[in-house]
Amino acid sequence: MIDDLLSLRVLVATRDEGLANLFRQATSASTVPVELVEVTDAATAQQSLEGADIAYIDGALKPQEIAQIFSALRTLSKRPFSILLATASTAGKTFPTDGLAGKPSRIIESQWLLERSMRVRVPSRALVVDDSATMRMIVRKALAATRFQFHITEAEEGLAALELVRNGEFDIVFLDYNMPGFSGLETLAEFKREKRRVSVVMITSVDDEALAARVRALGATFLKKPFFAADIENALCSHYGLRALNPSRT
Repeated sequence: MIDDLLSLRVLVATRDEGLANLFRQATSASTVPVELVEVTDAATAQQSLEGADIAYIDGALKPQEIAQIFSALRTLSKRPFSILLATASTAGKTFPTDGLAGKPSRIIESQWLLERSMRVRVPSRALVVDDSATMRMIVRKALAATRFQFHITEAEEGLAALELVRNGEFDIVFLDYNMPGFSGLETLAEFKREKRRVSVVMITSVDDEALAARVRALGATFLKKPFFAADIENALCSHYGLRALNPSRT
């Protein structure tokens, strides 16, 4: 789905030449054409935000500069998805942007962040796997209430999910733990064995830390029922290259 993008306009606000260079290398290596707009101060950023799809804001900028850029973002009819690049001083604090991400220090990190961030601007291909039609509908509704877009396919059990993933391309699988026959954990283990490059969110009503640890050890996210759109968004942070989402932004 990412490859279906015709182009992307990315703004980077930083005075760190090393960080700017990492994004230059990342955009030049991208499979999607990226127009990179570099700014070093709030005034220039305010003039350059129009038409941007993603705005990365260096957390090392002065707080008043970050506030000025954020104020400019709020005036736009079509706002870019804004991401504050966290430093040691900004990590863990409240932030005005849509999301918080780690500040890349190596080219592989900037490439990963850019590739992941692109997904906030295109629908992700999601597979919802649950033997309950009611539960699949609940997951659908929760996904529709998030800030992100999804193309959703459904499966009633694990073996059908494996077949769909083998024969199609999915970004995310929402996988019920307790299913008859081939369980969610067995399905996840098979994804791992086959080295499927898909993010998995394991959904369960079981409150078991040992199970949660096992799910995480297999590279999946653990999501306990009942859940809301905000819980799904938080579970998907790493899928979008983020450490956190701003819960007050819509």
